[in-house]
Amino acid sequence: MDEVAGSSWVPGVCTLPTEERPLRQGEFDDLFAVAVTDIERVSATRAWFGMTGGDGLVARVADLAQRESACCSFFVFDFELDGERIVLDVRVPPAYAEVLTALLARAELARS
Repeated sequence: MDEVAGSSWVPGVCTLPTEERPLRQGEFDDLFAVAVTDIERVSATRAWFGMTGGDGLVARVADLAQRESACCSFFVFDFELDGERIVLDVRVPPAYAEVLTALLARAELARS
């Protein structure tokens, strides 16, 4: 679990400066803790995160997804609105399935 709590799961292709990684992880942890209502692992390379959170959530999710894709280009983030709920669809290539596993573990940990 230390690998999930720390940054050792971050792949070497990530271009986010090392000193900024804990801040980005904190942003994801906060989003997971306050907005995620359900998580579904669709496959080894795909997961869905259901979220609610009112005004500003769409902009927050879009901004975070865009910034994460900019430094970790292997991530594909899409989201759709389902009434008051956002469904964030996260996909990675097979070579990065372990990164998705770690992201899911962080989400579960933040929700608990």
